[in-house]
Amino acid sequence: MPPLSEDDTIEEERHFMNVLQTFRDYTSYSLSANNRRRKDLHTLPLEDKKLLEEIGWKKKLSEIDDAIVSNGNFVKQMIMMHSDMFSRANEEDGEDGEDQDTEQAGHQCHGHDHGHDHSHGPSHHSHSGGHSHSHNHDHDHHPHSGGHDHSHDHDDHSGSVEKYRPTEFDMNKLRSTLKQLVREWSEEGKEEREASFAPIKDALVEHFKNVPESERSKLHVLVPGVGLGRLAYDVAMLGFSCQGNEFSHYMLIASYFILNRTKSIHEHTIYPYVHSLSNIQNRETLLKQIKLPDALPSAIPKDVRFSLVAGDFEEVYGDYDPDIGLFDAILTCFFIDTAKNFLNYLRIINKRLSAGGVWINLGPLLWHWENNTTNDPSIELDLEEVKELCKKLGFKLENERTIQTNYANNSQSMLGYTYQASFWTATKNLNENSD
Repeated sequence: MPPLSEDDTIEEERHFMNVLQTFRDYTSYSLSANNRRRKDLHTLPLEDKKLLEEIGWKKKLSEIDDAIVSNGNFVKQMIMMHSDMFSRANEEDGEDGEDQDTEQAGHQCHGHDHGHDHSHGPSHHSHSGGHSHSHNHDHDHHPHSGGHDHSHDHDDHSGSVEKYRPTEFDMNKLRSTLKQLVREWSEEGKEEREASFAPIKDALVEHFKNVPESERSKLHVLVPGVGLGRLAYDVAMLGFSCQGNEFSHYMLIASYFILNRTKSIHEHTIYPYVHSLSNIQNRETLLKQIKLPDALPSAIPKDVRFSLVAGDFEEVYGDYDPDIGLFDAILTCFFIDTAKNFLNYLRIINKRLSAGGVWINLGPLLWHWENNTTNDPSIELDLEEVKELCKKLGFKLENERTIQTNYANNSQSMLGYTYQASFWTATKNLNENSD
């Protein structure tokens, strides 16, 4: 892949700095939003204020404050160690001294290898992109949302740089990351994630049923759009060498922290549901604490390679690169609808899949770039069209079925989204020209 231009590098650095600032500002931003409820309370008639006081509504706001502060401490921990995740040093200082190490954040090198071979140090890969559409499924209002998130307000005026002020869009991505942590790395999220992960893992094991478990580490699996890395981790725990790929800085920061900086089960506590009071059944649901993680990467077998590579899927895997090579399996879970042009994804999957390998897919078609405001092209297809294109580009689809599943839902909420996700396994028709 050609190196980034100077302008692209600067843009990537700015974007990452904006993400870090969003993490730093989480506590003040969220407390301010909660404090607005107090201000609204003061506008009510005295009788109404008294009634709300009697049911403990004002006390609940204080409990939300406490939960936000606790979340904020966790969020700050996630960005403390990025001097060793990103290689370029940035000279800007943090808002306070404890954040300064996280400023060393160049974006030419933001891949990280979670080293199983069992080391946890990052190895850097130059996979970066000039745009960002993080695959975070926020289901508060618009589920499975995407969009261009490179907004910034860094304006140079006589050499000065204005401090970035995170937007609601930025904060929503961070809140979605907290919910994603529940889905991928908590006991509470197991039932939901296994509804998606188990069929994929079962199909993977079935396809390679003639390979002894002791030989699985010689098989290489790719998981694009890996999010916080749990599916790749689970695949590695089955004995397969596995590489995940992710583009969202929010996801990369959180996954790096969980996989490289967490030492024990249930080490961290978060309160992921305190940001909205809508569709809440009771106070216990609102203030529910989630312990993270429910598993540790140190448990991965020593002969299994397990890594995460940062960067845009098309840019990382689209160009021929002998260092990347072929994969025996490619697993796409809630991923293919992140494509601007699905045909590009299909060609890359076909090119990167080895002869005799398998592509396993599960997910909906909530096209991330539909109706985008950034003038990016977007080709939206229905499921029949997707499958027809798969066949035209040389894939044989099997085991097709619909699987009902959720994504980052709060199981105790009065509102939930359910997907009728499409599942299939696919192999290449080797006697056909798929190019």
